[in-house]
Amino acid sequence: MFLKLFLFFTAVPLIEFYLLLRLGQAIGLWPTLGVVFGTGFLGAVLAKRQGLAILRRLLYEMEQGILPAETLFDGVLLLLAGALLITPGLLTDCLGITLLFPQARRALKAWLRRKIEQKIARGEFRVYTRFGGF
Repeated sequence: MFLKLFLFFTAVPLIEFYLLLRLGQAIGLWPTLGVVFGTGFLGAVLAKRQGLAILRRLLYEMEQGILPAETLFDGVLLLLAGALLITPGLLTDCLGITLLFPQARRALKAWLRRKIEQKIARGEFRVYTRFGGF
């Protein structure tokens, strides 16, 4: 797990740096900065809109006595999208904006559900609970 995290935290910034350099060479410094700030602004607007919609849906489901598991998962993915959007770079912005679309979140949730079910079936996924005091 450490190796995967290490590779992730070193590879992503290197890829981002490479993409920004290539884009800067292709269109220039100011247009590149415009793209970075533009995607950040667009992402912030979309994240706010989606976040408020999820919050309204969460409150409605709770008022109706419905367990809001899907809505909470959407909220977590939206939080991930926001984190990706505040990370400077083109790749992370594209991934973040993609997660703002409900269809993309639905596809990711289905994939994650299958992966978790596979891990449970193989006995690789355990849930630890702690009852009583801390």
